[in-house]
Amino acid sequence: MSTVTCIAPVNIAVIKYWGKRDETLILPANDSISATLDTDQLCAKTTVMASPHFKEDCIWLNEKEEDIRNPRLQNCLAEFRKRAGSSTTLGKWKIHICSKNNFPTAAGLASSAAGYACLVAALAKLYEVEGDISSIARVGSGSACRSVLGGFVRWHMGSDPKGTDSIAKQIVPASYWPEMRVLILVVHDVQKKVSSAIGMKRGMETSELLRYRVKHIIPEAANKMHKAIIEKDFKSFAELTMKDSNSMHATTLDTYPPCVYLNNISHAVIDLIHSYNNAVNDTKVAYTYDAGPNATLYLLEKDVPEVMGVIDYFFPALQDNLVEYRKGLPIETVKPPQDLLNKINIQEHEPGCFKYIIYTQVGDGPKYLKNPKDHLLNNKGLPIR
Repeated sequence: MSTVTCIAPVNIAVIKYWGKRDETLILPANDSISATLDTDQLCAKTTVMASPHFKEDCIWLNEKEEDIRNPRLQNCLAEFRKRAGSSTTLGKWKIHICSKNNFPTAAGLASSAAGYACLVAALAKLYEVEGDISSIARVGSGSACRSVLGGFVRWHMGSDPKGTDSIAKQIVPASYWPEMRVLILVVHDVQKKVSSAIGMKRGMETSELLRYRVKHIIPEAANKMHKAIIEKDFKSFAELTMKDSNSMHATTLDTYPPCVYLNNISHAVIDLIHSYNNAVNDTKVAYTYDAGPNATLYLLEKDVPEVMGVIDYFFPALQDNLVEYRKGLPIETVKPPQDLLNKINIQEHEPGCFKYIIYTQVGDGPKYLKNPKDHLLNNKGLPIR
């Protein structure tokens, strides 16, 4: 019996992956760039166990047994078993997988990216596979390839039809820009009507704007973002982040029929951020949205107390939800001066627009947990309840 337990992070893109040039191999239509978030606040945890006594492969996700025959999952397993080859008997053994997130799966926080990155990192350790594993994670979930690395990461679209050069590479480690912070505003909302996979496919088929974006806008924007990160130029980083988010969601509206992922609260947050930046005559906060209504805000540590105070003022929490409302790192909030609030030209909203707010930072890639108490499977290969 051989057992490996691993945790892996969520990543939030600042230059979005939206559109594939190959649906089967999960090859993107453009480069993308993301920040890996700290696993102390957001992570997937996975235990993989191989044994000659197991009768069949099994998987449990968030305490529910799932169908192991998922094609993307099977592709990941097949690749590792192929790479392990005849050098190990492990490749012939059946495997049990147990995975769970320390954040709500339905929160729209890229749970599949963290989950597949975690699975791939654990399998690499189990099968003693070395070298690049981002291409295997990509086959599971496109953006998962960015979560196998820490800090700021660029997923290169590549040009090989077989995808051999469509891999993720670290731009800089988390320690390079230690002042960077992230606020995630989780909006009350139902499950999205159109999945990201369907939205991308429909967009590539019907949106001229999306095709223009991937060919003419992203190549230059990605290089500018890469440079802004290297130079720790927050103003350029922030403006590029917001413009790219707006661009992606413009293509979803240009898709036919349109895919609408933002709601009224999402748009109100956009208004707030622009109004706040104008009021302080500086670009201190950037927003970005994946395929859902939740806002991810990037800002520097020194600005967090005032920005959090502004958010609390215009989007107050429900009084009976204060204990569970703020998650992650401790936040010291300062009450914004009245003259600043007067300059921010948006309306105050009713309490309870957000389920909760997560405060986090840029972090490292997957980590292996060596203590047997951290395993999610018992010595019989069954989930520990």
